[in-house]
Amino acid sequence: MTLEGIIIAAIAMGGIAAALAIFLIFADSKLKTVTDPRVDTITDMLPGSNCGGCGVPGCSAFAEALINGTALPSGCVAGDGETVTAIAAFLGVEAGTKSRMLAVIQCKGGHAEALQRATYRGEMSCTAADIGGGGKGCVYGCLGLGECVDSCEFGAMAMDDNGLPVVFYDKCVGCGACVKACPRDLIELFPEEQKLFVYCKNKDKGPKAKKVCKVACIACTLCTKDCEVEGGVTMVDNLAYVDHSKGPLGPDAIKRCPTKCILYDVEKDVTKERFLSARKETAV
Repeated sequence: MTLEGIIIAAIAMGGIAAALAIFLIFADSKLKTVTDPRVDTITDMLPGSNCGGCGVPGCSAFAEALINGTALPSGCVAGDGETVTAIAAFLGVEAGTKSRMLAVIQCKGGHAEALQRATYRGEMSCTAADIGGGGKGCVYGCLGLGECVDSCEFGAMAMDDNGLPVVFYDKCVGCGACVKACPRDLIELFPEEQKLFVYCKNKDKGPKAKKVCKVACIACTLCTKDCEVEGGVTMVDNLAYVDHSKGPLGPDAIKRCPTKCILYDVEKDVTKERFLSARKETAV
């Protein structure tokens, strides 16, 4: 290549480089995201659990939602009253009202109650076991491999000696991680004030359900007749269904349940201290 060609090539390359530089400067000015400095401040005020219970993925995203006005401080399920109040004061907004939500595991069919039709020998996760049906005779019941317990970031769950997960009433923040983890949809979040629950999801007819679990709902309809609120308990797909929208429901519906699958106000009895104490006594 001649000297003249080299000079022309160098000029051309320089022109291209200059054009790219100008384009990048323009693009940066137009496309760059300006982060509100308050996001970092509020993120530091939040618990940092990134549990997603607020409905967005992580504390930083929740901080942005607070600044944008699409969320209230009380939406942080893992934060205590002090945290909520501090954030509200910092932003100069209403704290909002906070109804405590608790995870309820709607199955009581553990080793002692449920028929074991096989020994499961696959990947030790509920999701994997559910694909093959697991080892229990009840295809609706808890698989007992603790995937929900592993998902809890707050130490609010444990597996008991009967092969069932338990939720600690005093530790649960209602983040919903365990709800998402259960492949059989046995866990739901309910307001703390709701007390009446059916601890069974078996939709088979009574005789078939009872064959695989001693505490299964057998669709006897006694709870529907005994419930003091009309329509408070109904039968749906061979299974008792509690309709909390009917108002406060008392303990009347549990009086004649032959399998004790419908219970009233038992969640509060399971605290972490009581659970660990009972386990210690059993070990002795």
